[in-house]
Order: sequence, then C-alpha cells, then structure tokens
Amino acid sequence: MIYLLIIILGLVIDRLTKIYAVNNLMERTLDGKLINLTYLENRGAAFGILQDKRLIFIILTTAIVIYLLYYFLKNIKTSPMILNLSLAMIISGAIGNFYDRLIQGYVVDFIEFSFVRFPVFNVADILVTAGCTLMIIYIILHGDK
Repeated sequence: MIYLLIIILGLVIDRLTKIYAVNNLMERTLDGKLINLTYLENRGAAFGILQDKRLIFIILTTAIVIYLLYYFLKNIKTSPMILNLSLAMIISGAIGNFYDRLIQGYVVDFIEFSFVRFPVFNVADILVTAGCTLMIIYIILHGDK
C-alpha cells in the first residue's frame, strides 16, 4: 500500500535527518544561499508557542493521530487519492514530532531559510504543512461533497 509506504518513508527520513542534525549541527551552523542548517531544540509548538507544555502536546497529538488513523483506515478505499496522500503526510509528520517530544522532551529543528526570517523547522513539519496544503486543495475542489 503506497500510503503506508509514505508514512514509513516520511518517518525514516525525519529520524535520519534529525540524527544528522544532532550529530553534526549542535556546534556549528551550515550557511547556504537558500537554506541554513541550524540546530534548535523546540520545546513548544509552531513558532515556539506554548513552551514547555509537553504533556499537552503528547495528549493532543495522541488524540489527533488516533483519530486521523481511524478516519484514514476506515475510508482509504473510498477517499480520493489527494485526501489519502494528505492524511498519510500529516500522520507521518505528526508521529515524527510526537516521537521527539515523547522520548526527548523537545523537537529537533534544523532547517532555516537564509533569505527570510522564518522559524527553524524539520522534515516532519514539512510533511504536516504539505499534507495540510493538499487537504486545503481537496476541500476547495471537493468541499461540497
């Protein structure tokens, strides 16, 4: 099943890139023309809000992931490809950051745009953002169904 592969591949890439960041970026930043690699421990949510509220994130993420998995598995055969793909990406990213919060107490972020001020992020964040973008596109195109 392609969607399960997307979830697993997203988790593997997220873990490997975070391991790379921990092993290579804690002492230095790699500057590029478009992207900098900068190690950061995020103890909050998006844009650093709700710092050190780990229990809230663990409970909330658990509830959301369980619901998304339930909906995804229940409707996988009848849902359009774009919706299944968006859910697979969101689930993968949510589990990736959930793992960090549960095991380490913080999320490892390391990707930073060098040309604009924007919060540092990671592969799991990219997966959630891309999945949500696809879901918005789906809702715009098929929202009345």
